[in-house]
Amino acid sequence: MKNSRFLLALAISVIFVLAGSMLAAKLETTQPVDSGSFGVFVGGKRVATETFSINQGPGGSVAKSQLKVDDGGSQTSEVTLGASGELRRYEWHELSPGKAEATVAPNGDFLTERVIPSPGEKAYEQPFLVGNTTTILDDYFFVHREILAWRYLASACTHTNGNFQCKAEKVQLGVLVPRQRSSMLVSIQFLKREKVDIHGVMLDLTKFSLNSETGEWWIWLDDSLKLVRIVIPAENTEVVRD
Repeated sequence: MKNSRFLLALAISVIFVLAGSMLAAKLETTQPVDSGSFGVFVGGKRVATETFSINQGPGGSVAKSQLKVDDGGSQTSEVTLGASGELRRYEWHELSPGKAEATVAPNGDFLTERVIPSPGEKAYEQPFLVGNTTTILDDYFFVHREILAWRYLASACTHTNGNFQCKAEKVQLGVLVPRQRSSMLVSIQFLKREKVDIHGVMLDLTKFSLNSETGEWWIWLDDSLKLVRIVIPAENTEVVRD
């Protein structure tokens, strides 16, 4: 990665996401880091829309998202990060067709998920032997992939004499998938810079490979480190920023 604008944007984005500490339950003021929506396409047909926002306040960062599926399904997520990107709390709510909900929070040195399958049902908890620096990578929320990409950039790059230098090899990161109630390792690797047609406009983007036990995803970020496109080849699925 030799593009200086790209590396400067990397520094700014990582500072936004990782700066501050969540010392209060509610942020007093916020500054937007990113917001918008992603269209989800399967076989070229739009099937869902994710609307999201990422805000940084004096005490930490919060990423909120709502996914609406064309068949009527809807769910929301909210990730609260602390001083160095550590997880303070994650909330997931199914709005339709069901009413399930789940939370993930630190419990001592590790994380615990609390699940309520439906209103009136007894909640149950599941502990995970992973620390609070584990990234949330829940199903269906593509903004979580943007945050994961930022964490990769923060871990794979160094800052020397005013310049960033990024590793070329794969970097492994631990993630937690609350809907699957499982944790795993994923690997991310910088691939190349390339021109990509986004809504009829050719953009210079940076392509990364995201690999997990579920397969390979390709991710494109722009020079401000915002997620622009995802392709899941095995599922004939494409996600594009509106």
